[in-house]
Amino acid sequence: MPNSILTAQQITRESQRILHQKLNFVGSINRQYDDSFAKTGAKIGDTLKIRLPNEYTVRTGATLAAQDTNEASVSLAVATQKGVDMNFSTAELTLSLDDFSERIIAPAMSVLAANIEADALSMALDVYQVVNNIGSAITLKSALTARKLLVDALAPGDARTLLLNTQDNLDLVDALKGLFQDSSEISKQYREGKVGRTAGFGDIYENTLLNSQATGTALSATTYTVNGANQTGSGVIVATGATTFKKGDVVTFAGCNRVHPETKVDTGVLQSFVVTADYAGGAGTLAISPAIVTSGGRQNVAASPTNGGAVVKVGGASAIYRPSLAYHRDAFAFASADLEMPEGVHFAAREQVDGLSMRIVRQYDINSDKIPARIDVLYGYKTLRAQLAARILSN
Repeated sequence: MPNSILTAQQITRESQRILHQKLNFVGSINRQYDDSFAKTGAKIGDTLKIRLPNEYTVRTGATLAAQDTNEASVSLAVATQKGVDMNFSTAELTLSLDDFSERIIAPAMSVLAANIEADALSMALDVYQVVNNIGSAITLKSALTARKLLVDALAPGDARTLLLNTQDNLDLVDALKGLFQDSSEISKQYREGKVGRTAGFGDIYENTLLNSQATGTALSATTYTVNGANQTGSGVIVATGATTFKKGDVVTFAGCNRVHPETKVDTGVLQSFVVTADYAGGAGTLAISPAIVTSGGRQNVAASPTNGGAVVKVGGASAIYRPSLAYHRDAFAFASADLEMPEGVHFAAREQVDGLSMRIVRQYDINSDKIPARIDVLYGYKTLRAQLAARILSN
């Protein structure tokens, strides 16, 4: 039986399948897809607007207290293009799809998937909730503490994921090896190093691409203090200090407690903030997230930081941590857009699966007698609701 030539559609669909199954972070977060990117004459540009839920305050008594609806949104730019380029020979195009996939598509998709996943995982540094288990191996209690942070932030009970770095996966599997009763889950522990479903998380994955977190030179007791009363917004003015903060450092401010998201009652627990830009030291404004809001529907703290109060950092000076990440799907978004389909080429195809759009283009090069091909993905990512995620810092 003669071989048939593989088509662009077959190759693209197989590429999609392999890429999709290798993205365990991107595959578990909210993926927005907008097909208007592919409509000639009806393009929306390179940015998606994603609306956040409205929040309101509750009236007590019969007197009307009308409040404005202030919708908030975040912008997700779809502007990163990555791809893998290769050469096919006519002989290779007569292989079976399985052989072609194993020899050519799988290696290409593996490296492309790894780079896309690593990019998206940079969003972990936007997360301000932290389980401080520094100096100890991760335990079931660490995972349950992360779950508590998500529950306290009203993260829905579905679509919660725990993404473990390789050391945390080793430690947690070892700690839990005698606790499961499901024989299939025990088998996965011994054969695959997987934890299974536990601690309120629907899925637990191991991921080698979780980004390391380097901290600034400030000690945990930073010696910085808040300079000024009644501060709100995305920056806090601090008094003079000589040490630095790095983007991703997590800090608290004396007197600035978080409130329950709906009742706005003081929880008695300090609100955590993430530093959103490197800070070189000295007196100035420390950029933070979330923004400090002391009233209204989006209130997140009981009071502004205390004037002269201490600034405390999670972790030590000039340390490097490799966090694991607990999150609900809606904490983060990943968007993929359709790239233009070129004309006048040997073949071209585009496929979209679960919010991920991929294009392959192939053209014969008469000068070299080769058939170069390119596989491209155009994408973007954004932290939507960081309160629905928590970093776990161990070891």
